[in-house]
Amino acid sequence: MVYIKNWTDFETAATDLYGRSPNKVRYSVKFVAKTGHLVLKLTDDVKCIKYKTFSSIILNRFESLNLRLLTKMSNRTRIAPPPTTTAAQSLAIDTPERGGTPAPEEGAGSGAGAAVTGTGTPAGKTGGGAGGKKKKKGKR
Repeated sequence: MVYIKNWTDFETAATDLYGRSPNKVRYSVKFVAKTGHLVLKLTDDVKCIKYKTFSSIILNRFESLNLRLLTKMSNRTRIAPPPTTTAAQSLAIDTPERGGTPAPEEGAGSGAGAAVTGTGTPAGKTGGGAGGKKKKKGKR
């Protein structure tokens, strides 16, 4: 169990090891908070490869390796979703002069003409610590 020093060597060795025996490979990730080391380990009980780093630059590469290995481990291929138009996109196409939030409908909502905020509470009443006057503490 010797640590591999180069990331590209570790990445190719990890994908090759998983490609040879996908049913036996185990992958573990360990972060030591005290020292800030990230340790990656792949083993198939015959061969063991490890990589240790404390650099935050490796995190993007680590994420891409995780994504690639987990995609292989879940036995699924990536399928691009078909492009769809959402309601916001169709609204922007229909009315190009108004790009903001649509105005609330008249008569819809709760009660007879009661103003309602985005959280569902009446506009005049607050639901706790959402604002208002704060009490001043007296001097001791």
